[in-house]
Amino acid sequence: MKQEHIDRINALAKKAKTEGLTPEETEERDALRKAYIADFRKSLEAHLENTYVVDAEGNKTKLQKKR
Repeated sequence: MKQEHIDRINALAKKAKTEGLTPEETEERDALRKAYIADFRKSLEAHLENTYVVDAEGNKTKLQKKR
């Protein structure tokens, strides 16, 4: 996610606390938050794809997805 989008999320959050948001701004904030969460999850999944667990014997095991 671009830094300008993150800055916009922060600006809308600050405005919501101080003076409130219009319905359009609320929709924009919600859409930006959903995009941020989606990007975060994608990044986390990519990180976990490359994570291994090493047991006491030194064997590497790739993480498995829970069902």
